[in-house]
Amino acid sequence: MVLFFRYLASGSSFNELSYNYLIGASTIRKIVKTTCTKIWNILQPIVMPEISEEGWLHISEQFNKNTHFPNIIGAIDGKHIRIIQPQMTGSEFFNYKKFFSVVLMAWVDDDYQFVYIDVGANGAAGDSSVFNNSNMGIKLRQNLLNIPKDRTLPNDPEGKPMPFCLVADEAFGLSRHILRPFGKKTLTTIKKIYNRRQTTARRMVECTFGILANKWRIFHRPIDVSIDFCDTIIKSCCVLHNFVRKRDGINFTDTAYECPLPSSAQC
Repeated sequence: MVLFFRYLASGSSFNELSYNYLIGASTIRKIVKTTCTKIWNILQPIVMPEISEEGWLHISEQFNKNTHFPNIIGAIDGKHIRIIQPQMTGSEFFNYKKFFSVVLMAWVDDDYQFVYIDVGANGAAGDSSVFNNSNMGIKLRQNLLNIPKDRTLPNDPEGKPMPFCLVADEAFGLSRHILRPFGKKTLTTIKKIYNRRQTTARRMVECTFGILANKWRIFHRPIDVSIDFCDTIIKSCCVLHNFVRKRDGINFTDTAYECPLPSSAQC
């Protein structure tokens, strides 16, 4: 286990660990691969389970409390995980940022924890298509995730019931359960306020990616393993991230939650 955590937490290569521990690089590779698979299989049902209707309501309440954005059950985005170009793949994994990658598509809650993840899409694919083709995207469209029925907004009890939604950036398409920001052209005061609130809620997923990459520094360099092995490494890091978040005992006031409404003159 020391070898395994050293590999994930330090970003050291198999050859470097081989010199440090006097164990063959191929042996270390097998140890890491086997351990990653076991950790994902054991921890995933515990730290990333299916969420009940009550669980979604709790997430929505916390989002509203912290970001002043009601009826939100998560934030979604994709992160490009840098890899060494796989053999015989051409430009399949070459992304718009000009490096080779696989996509970690993540749905996170208000506490920087992963709710659902999809790993392995090639870097050339767009975030919207990756999400739509993922298991969580398909279940969301087919209403198979125990999401509560539409509910009126807190400050509009007599208004029309509104669906529970995810917040996403401009790369995602607008749909019943996905909210994206308004375009930057011809923004009215109301649209500017909406975009500000939406950005405050959406930053949860960006912060989650930052916490993940800084805790498991394997993501600070290109991962030089096969695609299947890379997917297993990413998934194990995600469940370990949730495991640590639930047990590290750190509670703090996130001042970035504060998002005062701008005056008409500022807008």
